[in-house]
Amino acid sequence: MKTSAQNQLKGTIKKIKEGAVNAEVVLSVGLATITSIVTLEAVADLGVKEGQEAYALIKASSVLLANEQPKWLSARNIIKGKVAQIASGAVNAKVHLDIGGATLTSVITMDALHDLKLSVGDSAYAIFKASSVILGID
Repeated sequence: MKTSAQNQLKGTIKKIKEGAVNAEVVLSVGLATITSIVTLEAVADLGVKEGQEAYALIKASSVLLANEQPKWLSARNIIKGKVAQIASGAVNAKVHLDIGGATLTSVITMDALHDLKLSVGDSAYAIFKASSVILGID
């Protein structure tokens, strides 16, 4: 599978919670848990089942960063990690977080990087909505 998403995280489906139109699919990726919201039709078409391996595909630009654990957010995915690498450019920076067995990448502005005062080795929180996670299977 080839995609343009910088985050292609392989994990195991832990739970599927079906609603009237959508399903919440929870994956275990390394030490982290990632939640995706997909349609019931997608669950059926993909043949998704608990215990199955799957991929969480997330655009790096959809991943927000914080240097403190945020409170009172509606985002389902708030994952603590350690800054493993920072690639700085003229306008943006690519920040790689080690989330315990997997790497999650975020693209943020250089201004945001300076405001957060992030450095390699620092703890940081990745934040993204469950609707930003595309579910993939082999």
